[in-house]
Amino acid sequence: MSGARQTHWTVEEFLVWQEGRPGRYEFVGGEPVKMMTGATARHDEIVLNVLAELRQRLRGNPCRPFTADLCVKTIDDRIRRPDAGVDCGHRAPTDLVAKKPVLVVEVFSPSTRDLDRAIKLTEYKAVPSIRTIFYVEPNRPEVYVFERTDDDGWSEGRRVVGLENDVAIPALGISLPLAEIYDGITFVPGPLLG
Repeated sequence: MSGARQTHWTVEEFLVWQEGRPGRYEFVGGEPVKMMTGATARHDEIVLNVLAELRQRLRGNPCRPFTADLCVKTIDDRIRRPDAGVDCGHRAPTDLVAKKPVLVVEVFSPSTRDLDRAIKLTEYKAVPSIRTIFYVEPNRPEVYVFERTDDDGWSEGRRVVGLENDVAIPALGISLPLAEIYDGITFVPGPLLG
């Protein structure tokens, strides 16, 4: 396949094209879409903290955390790359797509906040295996949690605020302390930063 764009690729063609290519891409409407690069150190630190906590709390569990290098297939064969997630499916070493994503985590940034809260939330909710979606506010200790209900609907976003609180993830039987999610982060008053 050539490096030039073609219209209406299949997911498989996109994954072959993406492999080994610098940068990260999502797949929307049959075309690759380059993801924003240049996340701030704050954003990166929060993502690393979330991944470290997930790894520690899931030790010995068949469910495994993943980074944005592993993608999630959503509605209409779209490929999204959450900042972090947990896959409870059997993964082969060469897999590029999460087999059974149960949790997805997005850390807000100014350039992706609206996309994350509207479009991606709808797409993630449409994935049958996803039980929990949470968004992390980088500028204050605040997390928004959406959980699938027993009747296959979704709870309204639950807001968890304060370093003394934990984010319960019943689908995985774990909780993440906000103090750990925000470990090393200094909060400054003012406008929202990324």
